[in-house]
Amino acid sequence: MRILPRFRSIAIAAMALASLGFVSAAHADSGTIRFSVYKAGFFIGGSGGEGTLTFHRRKYRVSVGGVSAGLVFGASKTYFRGTVRHIRRASDVTGIYGAAGGGGAIGRGAQVIVMRNDKGAVLELTGDQRGLQINADLSGLSITVK
Repeated sequence: MRILPRFRSIAIAAMALASLGFVSAAHADSGTIRFSVYKAGFFIGGSGGEGTLTFHRRKYRVSVGGVSAGLVFGASKTYFRGTVRHIRRASDVTGIYGAAGGGGAIGRGAQVIVMRNDKGAVLELTGDQRGLQINADLSGLSITVK
């Protein structure tokens, strides 16, 4: 009958460790982000832009750059806006975000994208795209908080 106390000790230790994960997630916060990106390419594309992160009532400048490969043709400008989740400080937004996607715009189009960086920051973005662009590609986006 000594198994029951050992099992109880292991169960309590496991619950304590699991609660540490919930505590750290509970302290994570969110902010809003807006940026514009110019994108152009012919099979291989490049993009760049800038915008603003708002976190705890403070505004931070952000710069955006990236590359894409696949079916990329044309040029466009996209105005993104959305939410950044699971961050503890503004610098958590800095990082490399990857995505696979497709879309296009002839004159005007829309985009929706969700991406995550290595620090766990999650971008949930919607975008208004303008230009002539057709793409089905893999892309990487680098965001730097200044």
